[in-house]
Order: sequence, then C-alpha cells, then structure tokens
Amino acid sequence: MRFAIIAPPHPTALWKKHFEEIAPHIPLLIGHETDQPEDVVCAMVWRQPPGVLKKFTNLKLLFAMGAGVDHVLTDEHIPEDIPICRVIDPQMAFSMSNYIIMAVLNHHRSFYEFEKAQKNRHWAQFEFEERELKVGVLGIGHLGMDCAVKLHQLGFSVVGYSPSSKQTPFPSFSGEELDVFLQNINVLICTVPYTQHTHALLNKALFQKLKHPTYLINVSRGKVQVEKDILSALDSGLLSGAFLDVFETEPLPKESPLWLHPKIKLTPHIASLTYPKASVYQVLHCFDQMEKGLPIPQLVDRQKMY
Repeated sequence: MRFAIIAPPHPTALWKKHFEEIAPHIPLLIGHETDQPEDVVCAMVWRQPPGVLKKFTNLKLLFAMGAGVDHVLTDEHIPEDIPICRVIDPQMAFSMSNYIIMAVLNHHRSFYEFEKAQKNRHWAQFEFEERELKVGVLGIGHLGMDCAVKLHQLGFSVVGYSPSSKQTPFPSFSGEELDVFLQNINVLICTVPYTQHTHALLNKALFQKLKHPTYLINVSRGKVQVEKDILSALDSGLLSGAFLDVFETEPLPKESPLWLHPKIKLTPHIASLTYPKASVYQVLHCFDQMEKGLPIPQLVDRQKMY
C-alpha cells in the first residue's frame, strides 16, 4: 500500500516532510512515475496532469491539497466511483478571515489615503473619516461564513448570500435574491468556489446591479472575475476600489494593467494558506474512515464542485 503526492515542487516538499514524520510506516511516491502503479491507494493532488491517475488501478481515494477542487476536477479521466476529499481546516479559515478583515479595515479607515499622505509628508489628521460600510459576503460556505461572522462580531453591518438558505447571525439572502443582496452593500467580498455557475461571475452585468459605489475584495478564484470588466467598473465609478488576491492568469503577467491601477491593491494568491501538517492528518483520517466503511469527512460533491 502506497500513498502518492502529485503536485508542484513547493507544496510537494512541505507535504512530503510532514507525511514522512506523521506516517513513516506508509510508503510514499513522489510524482506519478512508478513501475508499480497498482500499489497506490491514495493520491494527494494539486493540478495533476490530466490522465496520469488512470494508471493507478487500485486507487481508493483522492485528496485535493487545498480548499478548492476545480484544479482536480478538470481531469475527466478520474473514475466516478473514486471519492474526492478536500482540505477543511480551521487554520485555513483563520488566515483567510484575517486577510479579508485586513482588507476591510484598510478601506474602512482610509489607510491608503494616509499612506499616500505619509509619502508626501502631509499631516492629514482630519481629512479622512471612517467609511460607513455595508459589507456583503458572496458565498457563505466554510470560509465565507467564518469571515462574515467575525466582521459581524466586530460591529460591521454584514449581509450574506448563498445559493441555498443558511442560518446566520446576520441577515442573509439566497436563491433568486442575488440582486437584492447586491443593492444592500458597498463592500463586496467574494468567497465563492469556482464552478460552472461562478465562472466569470464578477462581470459588467453584476457590477451594474450594485446600488452604491462598491469596494470589491476577491479571494476566491481568478476565473470567477472578468478583469477587463473590473477595470471598466473602477474607471466608471461602479467600483470604488478593488483588493484582489486571485487572477485570470497566474502569475499575473507583468504587462497587466492591474499592477499599477491607482484603485487596485493586489497580492499573489496568498489569502488562504494551507497548513500541510494539519492537512496530512486529514488525509489519513479520511482514508481510515473509508477503509472502515464509515462516512468520509470533507467529501466533495462533484456536481457542485465543492
């Protein structure tokens, strides 16, 4: 019985280190090249080359090395009967929520205006007030709910939106109420998973439904946003600013106008951190549950893509 890690070099090195510390009794394959593919029963994957999993004829479990699974499900060769699990980690929610709260507070307290004043050696003590924010969290799943609750507890006016109804300590919308949600906010935080339904969701048509000039924070996936529409919305005033962590093409090309736009702050897809040590424990627990015939935690619904 062997486990495999099929991922880019950086996450592979970290996951390998912790896996060998936690489960030294389980042989570990790095990459997909092997003379004994029938030995592999569990594969931990991130952007695996399409089709490479076909050789593992005894594969019992796939584990996505992150909260999103769109990178795994693009491989059409994965048999339908193989369960797929994903990382669900309180530490991941901790880092994601802290990132979002940072972005909200910087906007709320006019941090970038004071930063500019500092560069000009200008004492701008009474020039900027706290903005009155109406925060909308688009996608109140595990990560979105965590940040929405924390912003609510900090005293911000918060509303949420989810395709299905959710029990929340703040007002929330669902189903056909997206337009109502958009009309009640001036900060839009996007935490939706990437699916066929959320592809290019942040586009011109959506921005035109906003009632107030709105500050956009996107920490979901780059393919959820249409960058030319974001730039147009910023220039026309539909968006008052944007804080972006994800992009249509990553790494963001040097020629992208997003880099130097005066109303955009950006980071290189670091909002939500995966903690390899905790994640390895999750892999082992999911596999153990499956072997015992018990319900598998963190199971992905392939139709919903999360």
